[in-house]
Amino acid sequence: MMNCRKLFSDEVFIKAAKNTAVFVIVGVPLTLALGLVAALGLNRGLGKLQGIFRVGYYIPVVTSIVAIAVIWRYLLNPDYGLVNALLGKFGIDGPNWLGEQSTALGSIIALGIWRNFGFDMVVYLAALQAIDPTLLEAARVDGANTWQTFRRITLPLLKPATLFLAVLTTAGYLQLFEEPFVMTNGGPLNSTRSVAMYVYEQGFRFLNFGYASAIAYALFVVIIVIAFLQFRLLRTEELR
Repeated sequence: MMNCRKLFSDEVFIKAAKNTAVFVIVGVPLTLALGLVAALGLNRGLGKLQGIFRVGYYIPVVTSIVAIAVIWRYLLNPDYGLVNALLGKFGIDGPNWLGEQSTALGSIIALGIWRNFGFDMVVYLAALQAIDPTLLEAARVDGANTWQTFRRITLPLLKPATLFLAVLTTAGYLQLFEEPFVMTNGGPLNSTRSVAMYVYEQGFRFLNFGYASAIAYALFVVIIVIAFLQFRLLRTEELR
């Protein structure tokens, strides 16, 4: 109980919780949206190239996150990174992406979105291909335009896939660990430290196992509560 009370007065934990919340609030919707856009583009038909694009989008999902994080750290290096080198071609002086509080967390969010949207794309693509084409044809015959067909028919039929992806992506993003651990070690000034990373530090670096357990239980409760709310908001009539 003492460890649980300590959470509310621990400034580092509060900062880590805020960082994790920002990562989830920004990252989850953008990951889902980008995955859906990519799936819609592939579903419209690229012929024989569809398989190539699908594999290309999915490769980051199955690649080691540690390897990806190391590569991104070099790409975002302020002195010899490719990103700032490209910006320099246009006369833009790129920032120290991982060394400044204003850009460090955003850089990690960008990495998270890029790495994970391929999985969402595959699930959405499967869901799109399972939609009965006669429903879409009937809507077009009735005079519905592309946006109306998407909003009134396609999007509601994608609700089960959206629920599945929202729960899975949110739970994964709440456990953010490898990216800040490899790229910034939680810095600068705790601006990228996550709750999962703080659990690791308290348990394995400082050997405060009781306090680390309290943080882990708090994270577990948050995951359960958010998943419950997502089920309440996104479940279809068949799941009620």
